[in-house]
Amino acid sequence: MSGFPGVDLIEAEGQLWLQHRPMPDRPALTVAVAKDLIAQAGHADWFLLDNELHQAVSRCASEESFKVAIAERRDASFELEIAPDAMCAWVTVTPARGGSLLNANDVVQALAQAGVLFGVDEASLQQVCTSPEGGRVVAALGKPARHGEDARFEMLVDVTRDRRPKVGADGLIDFRELGDIPVVEADQALMRIIPETAGFLGRNINAEVLEPVRGQPVAFAADLPGAKVDAQDPKLLRAVFAGQPVRVGDGVMVEKVVFFNGASIASGNITFDGTVQIEGDVLTGMKVQASGDIIVTGTVDGGHLEAGGSIRVGGGIIALATARAGDSVSARFVEHSQVDAGVGIAIDSMALQSQLQAGNQIIVGTQSPQRGRLVGGSARAMMLIRTPLLGDPSSTVTQVLVGVNPVLEAEYQEVLGLIAKQNQEEENLSKLVQHLTRQGDKTGVLDRVRSTWAQALQALGLLLVRKDDLDKRMALFANARVEIGAGVSGAVDLAFGKTQRRLRRTYDIGYFSIDKGLVLFTTPDGDALVVDG
Repeated sequence: MSGFPGVDLIEAEGQLWLQHRPMPDRPALTVAVAKDLIAQAGHADWFLLDNELHQAVSRCASEESFKVAIAERRDASFELEIAPDAMCAWVTVTPARGGSLLNANDVVQALAQAGVLFGVDEASLQQVCTSPEGGRVVAALGKPARHGEDARFEMLVDVTRDRRPKVGADGLIDFRELGDIPVVEADQALMRIIPETAGFLGRNINAEVLEPVRGQPVAFAADLPGAKVDAQDPKLLRAVFAGQPVRVGDGVMVEKVVFFNGASIASGNITFDGTVQIEGDVLTGMKVQASGDIIVTGTVDGGHLEAGGSIRVGGGIIALATARAGDSVSARFVEHSQVDAGVGIAIDSMALQSQLQAGNQIIVGTQSPQRGRLVGGSARAMMLIRTPLLGDPSSTVTQVLVGVNPVLEAEYQEVLGLIAKQNQEEENLSKLVQHLTRQGDKTGVLDRVRSTWAQALQALGLLLVRKDDLDKRMALFANARVEIGAGVSGAVDLAFGKTQRRLRRTYDIGYFSIDKGLVLFTTPDGDALVVDG
């Protein structure tokens, strides 16, 4: 077959040959013309031997006779790829070029010979085998084992208090006001354990069974005052007596609740192992102590409150009163008094000439975001102090300190001391082991010394983990802030740890922070001003 003088295309044994005979006065053969000749010969879909074709076209300009293969018929082919975990297999199909298409059944058989017996997608294989473009498809997909779910606790009383601190990524603790006391009856169900599950079997593409991992079990804490495990159902927790349910770790305890109509000379001082609610006021000199929460609906007028949990005062804390809580303290206002909270202090309106200290944060003006104020006295918190108005021109100096936590600092110093002591003990034991190994264990104590040394190393490791945790918690001090919602006026002494500034000018809305030893005031627009003084 020829459409060009001196050039013939010959098909033989699955190949297309270009045969050339020299001819005078013939136009030059180009690659484009040669491809047209191939198409006219009905071989456009054959696999073109590109290099050979270009060489043949170049040689056609010479006075020589030659014969060279320039295209060939190729059947469709495929490659199989299996994931190392035998959970997936892929087939890549190279389409036919003038040859035979793939038969999907042949591919399935090849998969079986390669050990792929489960999860074969025959529809996808059929589609790719008949496609003129070929392509890569998922040929088989295993079914992973579905691991069991861990057991979990299900609360059966919606109003249970949760005294477990919830620390955010910013180091702040989310605490809520107490509100009313939730009460459960004796024998009331408190919490249920939803058991762990076994999971479901899986299978890889080799049809091998994949075992699931069973979920982890949980158990109620051993010591839950006021609560007991149901005699018939070990996964059910019930109240022993009527009281306030409190979530603590892996369970719920029930605190006894006692109610008083005020705290005065008539009631006497109140000490109670549980929660105390006072319907009325706590008068001058009266003391109320509770291992749980204290709720006062009225005012604490010169009285003294101490709670292991939280304190909520519906009115104010005034007249040299004191309120100390292991968790949080909230009140309508505080004036000429002292408030100390392990977690946070929340004041609805204002704090005047008082000493406030919180392990995490102090928020003033929760119910009065524009008019709330912190004036005079002192306020100390680890992470955050927030108030609409700070200071007053007619007041004495207002002291504000953030970025410190005396309890955490004391714990850190204690851990450093224990690490130093444990390091010394470990070093002494190490030297003793080396000495006994070198000189010989004549008294037979080497094994015991080695065991003690291993225990010392383990104890040191635990202390280092504890120190690392404290380092991370103390690193959050760098994020401490004093947020101002309306403005600063009057004399204010501001401190970030040991870095102090005396503010004697006004500031508008913004926040104070510290960065590389510099105290900054950042406005809502993002402008940061260095605070001198």
